[in-house]
Amino acid sequence: MVGTGIALAGQATLEAVDCMRRADTLFYATPNPATEVWIRRINPSASTLQDCYAEGKPRDRTYREMSDRILSAVRAGRQVCAVFYGHPGVFVQPSHDAIRRARREGFSARMLPGVSAEACLFADLGVDPGEVGCQSFEATDFLASRRRFDPTSVLILWQVGMLGEPSIREGMEGRTDRLRVLTAALRRHYPARHRLVLYEASQFPVSEPIVMRIRLSALPATPVLPMTTIYVPPLQSRSLDPRIMEWFDDG
Repeated sequence: MVGTGIALAGQATLEAVDCMRRADTLFYATPNPATEVWIRRINPSASTLQDCYAEGKPRDRTYREMSDRILSAVRAGRQVCAVFYGHPGVFVQPSHDAIRRARREGFSARMLPGVSAEACLFADLGVDPGEVGCQSFEATDFLASRRRFDPTSVLILWQVGMLGEPSIREGMEGRTDRLRVLTAALRRHYPARHRLVLYEASQFPVSEPIVMRIRLSALPATPVLPMTTIYVPPLQSRSLDPRIMEWFDDG
């Protein structure tokens, strides 16, 4: 399993491209036609997995079909490579499923790291996750599981535009009533004026990322697309343990 990175061509690793080129059977799932053309230039035998998606079709069923196709080619004795948008292990259920199933059946399978949307976010927003810590949740799970988190650390919410959506649909964006529920959950920790960033990494080297800064109170009235990520900056107040801080004086 390999990833294309987020931006077209330039973020794919040399190792990933080599695997794509050498594959007897190459599958791909990518959200834009330009990346599809690039993949087919590397390996003309490449075939898409995007046709597994259908409006109203449960995503779990879609992902299982992708995994089934990959496993079918593996069982046929071919050298198989599956290419996914971004990092092949980040929000890519079929890649993990296919690897687990292949290994259970005695086949060798591995995943190569790729540039993820999170990596692009850190670069585009100038965020260092090591400075105050970073918490990352899929948005529906964040609400449904009532996740605990530290508001003095960075909070990143993924797939906000797909809150509670079991499938895909044309023109999908976050539903206002569900965004209100998310806003209310965040308001328990942040003031209404707290600034959020709605972020979408650029898919092309010649274009800029989408960076929209809004107040938390404005979230329900703001269009939020499926690929939009919400970055919540940390609150400033943090109390430090004086016993730990004394360690810096011991040197």
